[in-house]
Amino acid sequence: MLDGMASIVELHAVHKTFYRGNQPVQVLQNVDLAIADGAFDALIGPSGSGKSTLLNLIAGLDTPSSGTAIIAGSDLTRMTRRELARFRADKIGFIFQSYNLMPVLTALENVELPLLLTRLTARERRTRAHTALRIVGLDERAQHFPRQLSGGQEQRVAIARAIVHDPQILVCDEPTGDLDRASADAILDLLQRLNDEFKKTIIMVTHDPIAARRAHRICRLDKGQLH
Repeated sequence: MLDGMASIVELHAVHKTFYRGNQPVQVLQNVDLAIADGAFDALIGPSGSGKSTLLNLIAGLDTPSSGTAIIAGSDLTRMTRRELARFRADKIGFIFQSYNLMPVLTALENVELPLLLTRLTARERRTRAHTALRIVGLDERAQHFPRQLSGGQEQRVAIARAIVHDPQILVCDEPTGDLDRASADAILDLLQRLNDEFKKTIIMVTHDPIAARRAHRICRLDKGQLH
């Protein structure tokens, strides 16, 4: 709990160790972190400090070497790979520095991709994709291909894809890293709207101090330890 608010992320004594050959590399060390439901938190720190690893643990892309990670009420350390995949599909929206759009698909088709594994009908999928594009202000570009869009518009399509299944948490890894200042500010405005209006919990890794200041709270990682 955070000041009486329910926590959507609870990490307790989390360690993460990778191995380089037989040599252990401690990436995260004894991390305790609570993030309130509906928060907008930024993770900052030097390269190699463990930011992306921490984000991956929260998103269920990886699991701790030790400690517990309770995300949206689920203990990820007790889940099978299949259960983790279902958790990600239900609870997490991913936004990356590289937009990861399929160049041969239209904006609408790219947004619709995460819904193809659901039981929604084709009409329901198309309606949801249009709604997501409308939220990010790009419904009129639904039939455009990525090469016909600016970088900022491509990132908006990527955000629409991230929210089309209505996740509780958006994990953002350098979402403005490839954008000019004006486009970056527009994306940050959109993230703030998703947080304020749609109550999405946003956890953003960034090297950009201007982006970090948009968050409600800034957490700093240094040499695997959280400050």
